[in-house]
Amino acid sequence: MRPSARCRTAAVALACSLTLLVSACGGNDPSGASDDADGPRIELTIATFNEFGYTELYREYEALHPNVRITERRAATVDAHIANLETNLRSGSGMADIEAMEVSWIYKYLAKADKFADLRQYGADDVKNRWLDWKLSGATTTDGRIIGYGTDIGPEAICYRRDLFAKAGLPTDRAEVAKLFPDWASYFSYGRRFKAKVPNSAWYDSAVLTWEAMRNQLIQAYYSNQDRYLGDENPLLKRTWDQIVAGTADGLSAKLPAWSDAWTKAFRTDAFATMACPGWLLGVIQDNAGAFGKGKWDVADVFPGGGGNWGGSYLTVPTQSSQPAEAAKLAAWLTAPEQQIKVFQKVGSFPSTTDAYDDEQVKKQVNEYFNNAPVGEIFINRARTVILKQHKGPRDGEINQVFTEALARVDEGRQSPAAAWKQALRTAERTATTRPTN
Repeated sequence: MRPSARCRTAAVALACSLTLLVSACGGNDPSGASDDADGPRIELTIATFNEFGYTELYREYEALHPNVRITERRAATVDAHIANLETNLRSGSGMADIEAMEVSWIYKYLAKADKFADLRQYGADDVKNRWLDWKLSGATTTDGRIIGYGTDIGPEAICYRRDLFAKAGLPTDRAEVAKLFPDWASYFSYGRRFKAKVPNSAWYDSAVLTWEAMRNQLIQAYYSNQDRYLGDENPLLKRTWDQIVAGTADGLSAKLPAWSDAWTKAFRTDAFATMACPGWLLGVIQDNAGAFGKGKWDVADVFPGGGGNWGGSYLTVPTQSSQPAEAAKLAAWLTAPEQQIKVFQKVGSFPSTTDAYDDEQVKKQVNEYFNNAPVGEIFINRARTVILKQHKGPRDGEINQVFTEALARVDEGRQSPAAAWKQALRTAERTATTRPTN
């Protein structure tokens, strides 16, 4: 349940993981640009997942660096990619020269920063102003090491069904809808108002995806800033849980397991009216809803409680690489604004570099399917509102999986909220205190 922004074109097929062999040459320029055709043949590997949209960029890089060759490996899923990375990390060999890292997992590897190159050694300080502050900080250790260059991001808005809002007597114009949800209390309140008027439709698709949106806004969810597991010491985590399970009790959730066949088919019905919506999810909605949803779905420039991000990745250079300087150059080039814009045009992955937001192709983008919503402007605004200072400890992804599974049991009526919460706390405690193997 950790889809990256690049799920966009594959509509929920959490597929892919590629590995590339890249050769790079040149001086100390972190962009990797060079015209040295006579340098030694260099082959680098880059391991990714899902669709990064890099294939044409590899060819372009090779043309700039004639002594470079790029080969790619692609894992079937994000989890398969991480499992392979873990195996190679433990064995001390086999990692690619560049390893992509999904945002939900990089926090685990910040605690193992000695296994990855500090990109400051290869020019990161010269290019770090490319990125939104919160994107760069997500790959920066407390002592300032930078272990990853940011690729895409998933700034969140609210997608909604105009026709169902009209049926409930709610505003349908996206500017008016944006005024409804300054915080999560308002979002749930309007959900109950909606449910009273449209009893056969739910307010949102699932408790799990709503939890993901809310939990990601907590400065401390599972860990303190000192990497101490908090458990039930965190009242904000429990308050978030209580809001969501109360929503389930009141019928606000359509109780659809995310990415399931039932969830996919529900987009062609009136099953639910809103979704927490990162930019890449627009493509998922369109692919799933098809002709049924055109003109019915819209997107509002708002996210309850401020900004939120769901999705995105980084490119890291493991210390196992025999040519980290060349790998770092390629990673810097792939994540430069010019290349992020090309990827955005190709697969819709939203850029994390601020210069990209001045590009007309990004800021003027309109989505016809969503009633000609100015999605470029909307998601630039959403990206700039994110203040992601949340601390995620080394087992954050695994612990979050424990809580999402518990919420799924509540949402589907298989366990009471109280029992699910207690079980999640016990399991998460064991997960947090079990020493990871590596």
